[in-house]
Amino acid sequence: MQKLLLLGDEAIAQGFIDAGGSAINSYPGTPSTQITEYVMKSKEAKEKGIVANWCANEKTALEASIGVSYAGKRAMTCMKHVGLNVAGDPFMNAAIIGTKGVLIVVADDPSMFSSQDEQDSRFYGHWAMIPMLEPSNQQEAYDMVHFGFELSETLSTPVLYRIPTRLAHSRAGIVRREAKAQNEIAFPQNPKQFVLLPANAKVQYRTLIDKQADFTKSSEESGYNKYIDGSDKKLGIITTGIAYNYLMENFPGGRCPYPIVKITQYPLPYAFLNKLYDECDEILVLEDGQPFVEELIKGFLGKGKKVMGRLDETIRRDGELNAEKVAKALGMPVKTGAPVPAVVTNRPPALCQGCPHIDSYNALNEVMAEYKDGKVFGDIGCYTLGFNMGAINTTVCMGASITMAKGASEVGVFPSVAVIGDGTFGHSGLTGLLDCINEKANVVVMILDNEITGMTGGQPSSANNKLENICIGLGVDPKHIRTIVPLKKNHEEFVQILKEEIAYNGVSVIIPRRMCLVEAKKHLNK
Repeated sequence: MQKLLLLGDEAIAQGFIDAGGSAINSYPGTPSTQITEYVMKSKEAKEKGIVANWCANEKTALEASIGVSYAGKRAMTCMKHVGLNVAGDPFMNAAIIGTKGVLIVVADDPSMFSSQDEQDSRFYGHWAMIPMLEPSNQQEAYDMVHFGFELSETLSTPVLYRIPTRLAHSRAGIVRREAKAQNEIAFPQNPKQFVLLPANAKVQYRTLIDKQADFTKSSEESGYNKYIDGSDKKLGIITTGIAYNYLMENFPGGRCPYPIVKITQYPLPYAFLNKLYDECDEILVLEDGQPFVEELIKGFLGKGKKVMGRLDETIRRDGELNAEKVAKALGMPVKTGAPVPAVVTNRPPALCQGCPHIDSYNALNEVMAEYKDGKVFGDIGCYTLGFNMGAINTTVCMGASITMAKGASEVGVFPSVAVIGDGTFGHSGLTGLLDCINEKANVVVMILDNEITGMTGGQPSSANNKLENICIGLGVDPKHIRTIVPLKKNHEEFVQILKEEIAYNGVSVIIPRRMCLVEAKKHLNK
């Protein structure tokens, strides 16, 4: 079969195409974005009629894939780790209804290269009691898509597919399999399966519990989890996903003297872990992310032998794993590069020169300087970088700017201004604005419209060309929906609009609209 050099993300995408996938519904979020983009750009995917959509948010994306499952076809939904919080409701219930043919790909971001936290999606999968896959390399990333769909359909369960940043964004060669045809439409034989009335849900939750033995059996027999024997039993090593690669980098030729349990499929392969525990004096757990496996094994292996890892900070609890951290944990010499010269200084991220958000923040800063106790509540997106301009006071999560501004205004903060992008507004800002309208909150909401979802690479915004109509439909007084082109020549007009809307006791929406410069350059080059 054909060999390709692919990112981990791209290997998953190609695996989806080759495994008979019918629809991929996602929301962009680094480091998962390239999976869906690859399918969207694939000529082969288009020829096969594969549906590929950017959805309003992760919840709507997963719900669409559950709808594909209802029709008997294979679907994938991709997101970053914090996106799984947004999709939490359908995610948990997809497990109970026994969703077939659905892979939920979640890209975690240890070290927070582009995220607010380091949360580990394996805790979600464990909580939902569904199988999880965590490939250790790009070939496994491709192969596990095929296996994941088969597992999902055989055991009637969604499958959580977890990758970290380093695997998502590194390249390796993969060998393709023969492509599989898409499933025909086939509706559930059990008419109650997708109806979670309490009487049905109780039965199906019990069924999910009863499946756990089959899930574990697959983990121990599928071949993706392995017990690799070693001659030195002083130490037993448990690796998960890409951590296996980091371990082997310290042993040229792959000759690690210690016994290893390589985990790339969950639930945990208890038989392998018990064998390792019985044979070795101490246990070291290597995982890229939070101490998920370490916490679980301390629960079932007991306290007789020492278990080391992130919990005892043999490996620092925060940050991504790498070969150097593994070497240090093993007591091996750590190779370090030349020190960074003092002349080299860190350059904090900044908005692009000419970015429309700069003009919006310049106007906002001038007006807010007149108010000692006024606050600006920010959101997730490029405009978060306005913090370095002294323009925003908070950034918590998608959509939080509007609701935080509302809450603050109701206890006396004035002026209370929310700043949100057009993409994030479409993702999770509408409901917050509706709360403001219903409670007649005294807030100014600035929707910075650069006509794309900028920070994740320029995907279309779900609210594009609809912002004014959405705001009117939600109930904002049209007289207090103001638009402005954020340019230096319009600075005084912008300042005046801000002053007028701050003076208005009610909900105001200001929409500074100018296309992102990066996106504008793409249009010029077409």
